[in-house]
Amino acid sequence: MDTFKKLKEFYWPYKKFFFWSLFSLLFVTIITLVYPVVLQITIDEVVLGEQYDLIPYICIAFIVLMIIKGIATYFHQYLGDYFGIRSVYTLRDGLYKKLQRLPFRYYDNAKTGDLMSRLTADVEGFRFFLSMGFSELVRIVLLIVLSLSVMFYFSIPLALVTMAAMPFLGIVVYRFDRKVHPAFRKIRKSFGKLNTRVQENISGMNTVKSLSRENFEIGRFSDRSDDYRTKFITTSNIWSKYFPLMEFIGNVSVVALLAYGGYLVINNSMQLGELVAFFSLVWYILGPLMNFGFVINLFSQSKASGERLLEILEAPEEITEKEDAVIQDRLLGHVTFNDVTLTYVEDDDSALKNITFDAPPGKTIGLIGATGSGKTSITQLITRFYEPEKGEVLVDGRPVADYGLKSLRKNIGFVLQESFLFSTTIRENISYGNPDATMEDVIDAAKRAQAHDFIMEMPEGYDTLLGERGMGLSGGQKQRIAIARAILIDPAILVLDDATSAVDMETEFKIQKALQEVMKGRTTFIIAHRISSLKHADEILVLEDGAIKERGVHDELLINGGPYQRIYDIQYQDKEKILKTSNIL
Repeated sequence: MDTFKKLKEFYWPYKKFFFWSLFSLLFVTIITLVYPVVLQITIDEVVLGEQYDLIPYICIAFIVLMIIKGIATYFHQYLGDYFGIRSVYTLRDGLYKKLQRLPFRYYDNAKTGDLMSRLTADVEGFRFFLSMGFSELVRIVLLIVLSLSVMFYFSIPLALVTMAAMPFLGIVVYRFDRKVHPAFRKIRKSFGKLNTRVQENISGMNTVKSLSRENFEIGRFSDRSDDYRTKFITTSNIWSKYFPLMEFIGNVSVVALLAYGGYLVINNSMQLGELVAFFSLVWYILGPLMNFGFVINLFSQSKASGERLLEILEAPEEITEKEDAVIQDRLLGHVTFNDVTLTYVEDDDSALKNITFDAPPGKTIGLIGATGSGKTSITQLITRFYEPEKGEVLVDGRPVADYGLKSLRKNIGFVLQESFLFSTTIRENISYGNPDATMEDVIDAAKRAQAHDFIMEMPEGYDTLLGERGMGLSGGQKQRIAIARAILIDPAILVLDDATSAVDMETEFKIQKALQEVMKGRTTFIIAHRISSLKHADEILVLEDGAIKERGVHDELLINGGPYQRIYDIQYQDKEKILKTSNIL
């Protein structure tokens, strides 16, 4: 029950609904136990005793009891479901909030499909036990205890004979639980992997089709699906072995009951009606005991689900705020790196090595280098997406760890290489970081990002609904909307991570012209592979293997004969060759 104790905070606030559901269940169970008593009275008093005048009273009492039971059953089921639904609402909300707080390092290793599986299938598996499993367990205990009480009232010797096989049934149930829980945990993991495969395939459908890899993807999906099928069959095999054994032990108890009970009736030590009532009562014990396997099944599934949910809830939040964190609406944007080293994976090569530079407010820093050289890592440290291994990152003279996360990040505008747009209107995408912005502000930001003209050509202008991830827009259009979104939050620090890589040369020129106005008074970091995108920067940092190999302005770096000049020569020599081939030069 350790898993349920750890998740107690999500369901315990709604315990009153659970306990009222159990109170209703108590009525249902007690009324259920009246049936054998009514049967015993009918046989012994009415049929054998020929007291036929009792029939109307028995019928009326039976009808009244059925009405009470029906009402109690309604409240039991409704309140039980309400308890589970409210609890899971809080749990799912808590999981989603946790996912928002988890650092980038967590998502570096997490699989989207697996996370989706946890927030859907695993949450529902946990809810099912809360709504049904707990109350079913209580119902089983109540039925067994109350039935045993009535049985001992009728005949202590017969009750003892009937119960002789029950310890063996308990042992079988215990062993069943020990085997079925690991099996269900494997099923949950396999389902998460299957979900991941589907999600990745759908997200990458353009790549799959363009490379004609449909059959390969079908094969990979089949492998995951076959693994899921195999684990389900293994679990089914466990069920198939243990349930017949449970039923056999139960039937042994019934045979003992009929043999010894028949002997008692023949010797007038027990009335026939009592034996019939006894026979009904024994099934009120055997049925729940064998149904206990179903409850264990639910418990095992929910426990496996709960363990997977706890893996999210207990994941360390490496990036946290101090209690006295500085909350500042507007920063100046003075960024300083002092001997900063960053390692993403322990014992792996450092992504950044001893990085030191100073970027006063309004200064533009260009970052260039090969893929994996550490360009993006620098900007991710400014926003505290990661913590440096050593050294410190300062903004306006304070370590970034001193600021409240929201306060810090609201002052930093990002335009990423792969622009992400939400499945909503263009206006809502632009104003995502500043939802209180007026329409005039949105239009102004779009104009400055060279996006207004193509937006107005769309069917509903700024109210045009976009498809998933901006489907329906070109790469350049998506990037210009992302630039408008960054402009609208009016950041003190602007990060352009290869922001013009998806646009043509003419559009790039227009955007850069617009950004020159936007960058005034802001500290700007331009990450680019094209030298044309950052040659006007106040300082250019050339990175190799996480270290700064060169620094300076464009003209200085061209005469140093270092990595920057080599990049320049490659880009512009290739350009000249293309122009000559086209007979332009």
